Amino acid sequence: MAGALSFFLAFQYFLLTFFHYSSIAANANYNVQSLGAKSDGKTDCTKAFLSAWTSACASTQPATIYVPPGRYLLGAATFAGKSCKNTVITIQIDGTLVAPSDVNVIGNSGNWIKFESVTGVSVIDGTLDAQGANLWACKNSGKSCPTGATTLAFYNSNNIIMNGLSSINSQKFNILVDGCQNAKLVGIKVSAPGNSPNTDGIHVEKSTGVTIMNSRIGTGDDCVSIGPGTSNLWIENIACGPGHGISIGSLGWDLQEPGVQNVTVKSATFTGTQNGVRVKTWARPSNGFVKNILFQHLVMVNVENPIIIDQNYCPNDHNCPNQVSGVKISDVTYQDIHGSSATETAVKFDCSKGNPCSDITLEDVKLTYKNEPAHSSCINAIGKSSGSVEPNSCLSL
Repeated sequence: MAGALSFFLAFQYFLLTFFHYSSIAANANYNVQSLGAKSDGKTDCTKAFLSAWTSACASTQPATIYVPPGRYLLGAATFAGKSCKNTVITIQIDGTLVAPSDVNVIGNSGNWIKFESVTGVSVIDGTLDAQGANLWACKNSGKSCPTGATTLAFYNSNNIIMNGLSSINSQKFNILVDGCQNAKLVGIKVSAPGNSPNTDGIHVEKSTGVTIMNSRIGTGDDCVSIGPGTSNLWIENIACGPGHGISIGSLGWDLQEPGVQNVTVKSATFTGTQNGVRVKTWARPSNGFVKNILFQHLVMVNVENPIIIDQNYCPNDHNCPNQVSGVKISDVTYQDIHGSSATETAVKFDCSKGNPCSDITLEDVKLTYKNEPAHSSCINAIGKSSGSVEPNSCLSL
């Protein structure tokens, strides 16, 4: 009996091994170097990358585009998926993709690396270096400059994975997820100086079923920004700083605008950031909304505005609408949030007089300023507090 069982287990192992290696052998593999890419960081490799993409799309079996170690100069590239037969394409990057150093080459292209209408694409490891320092310097000088390109953008795509990817020196946004369903971003590393303009780490809008986990983001704008039409977003285990925190908005610029709902931000640490968790809307008419939001298990380390809702958002107080925000904010919970504020007012709810914030909950919040209890400020904010809450809640019932 024991012999028969051993034979069965051995045969089962053989079958599993056979089919495993058969599936690997069946995969289509496209090495960009074999298609003409040079790893010297100087030779334009755009054609080789697009050729690899065309072949992977044409394959009826899972395909891998492989980028060996080295530096690969890549111009603005669009990887279109409408005509793709393939729904399992892995881009394995063991090297670094480098944007042209001349900001005018891709600075007005909108995006550096763009995926449009793709399904089942995974981008694994590697570094994207957009060489944005020259553009930041131009913008900070007040000169006329290109608007800048988003480093990596996915539009109208499904079942996307980004794992272990690093984005450095982005001209503008680092990663954009727009109009997508089911995207998972894990182990993302974003690095840009705190004074680099508009370099949001990850921006999500008009998308559902997005997960962002186990990532470290330091940048000159929001670590994660959440735009209109976002739902079922899960953000967990994020280290943010420098940057402007994790922000819902800005919302309400348009009169007709999809809302934001079902967002969870948990187990995040904010270090020296401008904000912790923020909701920001313009003071103008809109039918937008924010609801069912949970901020949970957060640590603030010397953060200017650890908890803030700003419905009179107007950066630099320039051309402010000075109207009343139409965005309705409700059912927002702040739970287990601790740490230090860099300003005396650690909790600030500046809500719309036309649509007061409602169902705001503070639970087990302890924020200090210079080792003393911080202050809170509430305008048109209705809600409740439970457990230990410091600073004392100013919410109206």
